Order: sequence, then C-alpha cells, then structure tokens
Amino acid sequence: MLRKIWAITKKNILMYYLKGPVLIFGVLFPLFLFLAFYIGRSLSAAFLIPGLLAMTIFFTSTSVSPVIMPWETQMKTLERLISCPITVRTMIFGDILASFIFGTTISIVPVVIGMVMGVGVKAPLTLGAAIIIGAFAFSSLGLLFSTIPTDLVSNVMMLSNLVKFPLIFISGIFIPVNELPDWGVAVASLSPLTYFTDIARFSIEGYAFYPLYLDFLLLIASAVLFLVLAVKLHERTLVRRF
Repeated sequence: MLRKIWAITKKNILMYYLKGPVLIFGVLFPLFLFLAFYIGRSLSAAFLIPGLLAMTIFFTSTSVSPVIMPWETQMKTLERLISCPITVRTMIFGDILASFIFGTTISIVPVVIGMVMGVGVKAPLTLGAAIIIGAFAFSSLGLLFSTIPTDLVSNVMMLSNLVKFPLIFISGIFIPVNELPDWGVAVASLSPLTYFTDIARFSIEGYAFYPLYLDFLLLIASAVLFLVLAVKLHERTLVRRF
C-alpha cells in the first residue's frame, strides 16, 4: 500500500506542482499579502515571521490538494486510476502526501528569511513538530474542498478561497489573539490555523496565548477530523465524477 501511495504522490508532484493556480495561490499570494501588511508599518521581524510562516504553510498545503481531483476528472485520467488495483483511500493519501511535501518544503523559506533578518528559533523541535502536524492538517482540509464532484478547478478554488481568506484574518496572524476582544478570541478559537500560529509565536517569540499542549491537541484533532471527512465524502462522491 505504501508503494502505491508513493507512486500517486510522485505523479501528483510531477504533474501539478508547477501549475499556475498552485504557484499563484500557494506561493506568490501569501508573499504579496505579507508585503502589503509589512510595508509602512514599524513591526518587529520577530512578530512578522510567525505570521508569514503560518500563511505560507497554510496556503501551500491547501493549494495542491483541492485541485488534483478536478484536474484528474477534467483530463479523464481518474478512470485510469480507478481501474488500477488501488482504493479510494490510497488515492486520497497520495494526494495528501503530495500537498504535505509541498507545504513542509516551502515552509523552510520564511524560517530562512527570519534567520537572515536576525530572528532565531527558540524552540526548533516544537516548531518542527507543528509544521509537520499543521501541513498534514491543512493538506487534509484542502482535499476536503475537492469533494465537490466537478471538473472545474475554478469552482473548487472559489469554495477554497471563501473559507481560507476569513481564516487568515481571524487566526492571530495580523493581530495577536491576546489583543482581540472576547468575541474575537471566541471566533479565533474556531480556526485550526490559530493554534499553528500560536505555536509558531511560542517557538520564535517565546510566548503563546493558549497552553502549548492545547495547541497541539486541537491541531491534531483538526487533522484527524479533516482526514476522516475527506475520506468519507470522496468515497461517497467519487462515482458522481464520471
């Protein structure tokens, strides 16, 4: 099974990583959004880097997985995959792994940028664990978006952005959770990205709003929930793609 998952992962990497929507929404957009927030404001690099890291891993991990299924349906290659001796779950894990690799690899960039700006990582093991769990959770979330049985990438991207943009602004990236009013804290607590951002701030700045164990617990719970929902919904909607 592992060999089959890896074969699907390699296929996804070779076919989809250089696609326009992946590069624009996964790499360029978070960079430009970060620059728009940074330019003209006297903010410390130690404050900015955790937010940049959170945006980068969130957008990169959710840029590949939502569009794989629509592209496969559009190019009529999904039938060939289904005819192979693999299960739907094998396909899903292959898609998630491709997004996971993309997210964890690109997440190195903001860390390096921070080091160039003189920002060190105080808890590298904690940050590394958060990146791994967060990339898996967000990749599973991205695959959840693609459960719509359509071959139009634009439909999936519209739904994806409708969810992702609000999460970016309520998750403590631009305004720390401790500076939000009570209702803002309540809303931020609904976002899994909030807990990754909180861990990133702890790892770089040395403080966190939530207890660290709670951040990890809820991030893991989000990953499991997104994965289970993605598997169940894809198993139910796959036949409607043909």
